[in-house]
Amino acid sequence: MATIARTGAQQPGSQPWTAIARRVVEWSSGRGLAVRDVVLLVPFAQLLAPARRAFASTGTWMPRIETTLTLAASLGPPPEPGSGELGWGPAHDNLLAMQTLARQAWGREWSRRDPRGFAQAAARVAATAHQCMRAAAAVSPRQRGECWASARAVLQPVGGPGARERMLAQIALEWAARSAVPATDRLFALRPAAWIAVTAGGADPLVISLLQQAEMPTLVIDTGVGLDDPFRDIDAPSHAVCDGFEDEAFAAAAQVVVHVERGETPVALIAQDRVLVRRIRALLERREIVLRDETGWKLSTTRAGAGVMALLTAARRDASADAWLDWLKSAPFGTGRGGALAVLEAASRRAQVSEASGLRRLSLDAAASALRDEASALRDEASAIVDHLAGKGLRSFVEWLDALLEALDRAGSLQRLRDDAAGRQALGALGLEPRLEARRGQQLAKDLDPMTLADFTRWVDDVLECETFLPSEPTRADGTPAPAEVVITPLAQAMLRPFAALVLPGADDRQLGALAAFDSLLPRAATEAMGLPDAVARRDAEWLAFAQALRLPRVTLLRRRADGAEPLGDSPFVERLRLALAERGTDLRAWDDPRVERVVEPAPIGPSAPTVSAERLPLSLSASLFEALRACPYQFFARSVLGLREADELDPELEKRDYGKWLHDVLLAFHRDRDPGAGADADIARLRSIGAASRESSGLDEAAFLPFAASFDVLVPRYVEWLHAREAQGASWAEGEIELRASPAALEGVELLGRVDRIDRVDGGRRLELIDYKTGSSSALKNKVRERYEDTQLAFYAALVGAHSDLPLRAFYLALDATRGLEAHEHLKVAESAEALVAGAAADLRRLRGGAPLPPLGEGSVCEYCEARGLCRRDHWTLQPAPIDAPARESS
Repeated sequence: MATIARTGAQQPGSQPWTAIARRVVEWSSGRGLAVRDVVLLVPFAQLLAPARRAFASTGTWMPRIETTLTLAASLGPPPEPGSGELGWGPAHDNLLAMQTLARQAWGREWSRRDPRGFAQAAARVAATAHQCMRAAAAVSPRQRGECWASARAVLQPVGGPGARERMLAQIALEWAARSAVPATDRLFALRPAAWIAVTAGGADPLVISLLQQAEMPTLVIDTGVGLDDPFRDIDAPSHAVCDGFEDEAFAAAAQVVVHVERGETPVALIAQDRVLVRRIRALLERREIVLRDETGWKLSTTRAGAGVMALLTAARRDASADAWLDWLKSAPFGTGRGGALAVLEAASRRAQVSEASGLRRLSLDAAASALRDEASALRDEASAIVDHLAGKGLRSFVEWLDALLEALDRAGSLQRLRDDAAGRQALGALGLEPRLEARRGQQLAKDLDPMTLADFTRWVDDVLECETFLPSEPTRADGTPAPAEVVITPLAQAMLRPFAALVLPGADDRQLGALAAFDSLLPRAATEAMGLPDAVARRDAEWLAFAQALRLPRVTLLRRRADGAEPLGDSPFVERLRLALAERGTDLRAWDDPRVERVVEPAPIGPSAPTVSAERLPLSLSASLFEALRACPYQFFARSVLGLREADELDPELEKRDYGKWLHDVLLAFHRDRDPGAGADADIARLRSIGAASRESSGLDEAAFLPFAASFDVLVPRYVEWLHAREAQGASWAEGEIELRASPAALEGVELLGRVDRIDRVDGGRRLELIDYKTGSSSALKNKVRERYEDTQLAFYAALVGAHSDLPLRAFYLALDATRGLEAHEHLKVAESAEALVAGAAADLRRLRGGAPLPPLGEGSVCEYCEARGLCRRDHWTLQPAPIDAPARESS
């Protein structure tokens, strides 16, 4: 039986390792043991250095100071897992679990029916198997058989609800039971002069088992606090309640800076809220404070991890154009070829190519010849890389690794990864460099079935998600190690460390002391049978770590009132602390905010009103540009004078405007070669045939186009019926999608240009009718033409047509998506509106040449969809703008 000794190490403000070293030396001397022959086990690796320093200062021999893991590693290499066994990493084990379950008939059916749910279940099986392995590793080899038998006894098959979970738990248990023995089994055969274990925040089950089996003297130095009175003798920490995320980050950073400036280092910054702590770290780095991060961040969030995933995503058959372009921009072989990339991207956005496959067929004729050739070469080179990586189907796991390594090399990314710390870790975690041993490759070929690119990509993503990147240790300018002023560490690893201060942001009811979800397949009975910690035990461990942290000098707790719209309260641990302090007649100390308040003079932001020299005015006006001048002069300024355009998103999902553009092309093709005397059935069949051919030639995804295809099927007979009725009234199609230009004398050299959807001849060619197709709301069009001087588009087109023909003219909007059929909405007296529009445009242009301002109006629905809203800073105006007599208002 181990001797249990309590020391004064847990007293607030004391140096724990000095007391521990003195206790070990006294205990060993009292039993006639040589201290150098004693093994001292500490709870975690960060305690090795302070423990060794404390013993070095005693002037005596030093015991062998280790953790259970470092001691086991020093006794020999870890046992390699055999075929199909756990232990090669979570991502590999998840993949092995998925393939193992999919070999069963029920697993194959499940994976087809619910792929995502099946993948989650396989991950739970692997996680539960690892949990069982850890529990078994804490038991001596002689008692391990009883441990497995106890678990099997409580995992007997059951029927009804929970049967599937019980079956998966049995699979996980048996998988763990037949996997390799843990490396820590070597410890049970070790024979030191004595075992001494230091505990804090609860005992390690492996250490308990080791000491219970020991035949030599043993000592447990318990430095923890008791659950009954954990806050005995502590000083009340300071406590701050902040207004929000940024306020909490700045407050925590300010408190850390105060400690550093006072020389109270090192400071423990507790990573309870990882997102918040990363923000705090950024603030501290601005002050050039030396930090050491013991928590790191996921490898998937690094540039190296993102680069690997960008390549794999671009290689998928269904890759989007955006994903392909993102990879080209990040890959080294695209560096220095920005002009070619810009040409390729501009062409894809102009053609609205949303799929990567469409980029290969994209015409680049509009670009300058040199850039066009360079862009084509870049596209062909990139296509060759991703095509070779994607392969033609299934590959073995090792073949996928070889293909990925070759693709990274051809893209120039391999050397970049080698030169980057996170990149080197990514290459090692993926088994790319150093390469897998031949024996390991053979074993993987036996364990894993051939897989698709999607399966391999999922595995790579899992690896990058599971691996944690730890930045290098801080160094001085000369390259020598620099002592860290701030250490970012988890709460459980702050115990017994010589911190001069501790800052704990995120001390709220969601981050600290909340009962975390435990995604295990094991029922409670199996958890107890294997000695695994349940939810209460895990919370108690966190509770003891919190109480231990309060024994450090200068503790500051911070939280915010809300996280977005979700209110936050004090952590239950902080509430218990407050109650304990209240019994002693005190309370948490109010935080003394060290931040200096700075008064900033208000600088109201109002709307600007630029003026334009006559030389910079556009030489041509389109209908949309003139509409912008009337709706908001500043929008006209951004488009025509500054030449700014919002880049279109390459969204793979089809939108209403994509359907409208396609429908215009289909109707043009239908009318161009149509026999005017064709019957209704023939027209319907021909229109549908043209639509199907156009969809196929345009590369539109059939599934994504399905809602619009349904609308088109309804439209076809309605359109043919409307067309035949028009022809019966003497109208015939004359031209479609025609580009027109006009130079009215009143505009003094400014040209009007536009594309007219359709022009019909009426009464044997004695009259013309202008038709503009619309797929939007019919009622909105009706309201639009009601105030004819507010309808710019048809009046603008009428001015263009009128410049080329003296025939009487009428103009209509044709609503193609009307519920009960096609509806035409006429712009009455459109010739008069066209004359007024030209006169108004002439007046506006004269005023602009004379220096009239172009203010943003900030009115109505125009602002809701304006791409220049950020440029005019509409949302930042301090005062509502006074009404300004804008030149656009005079046009009507």
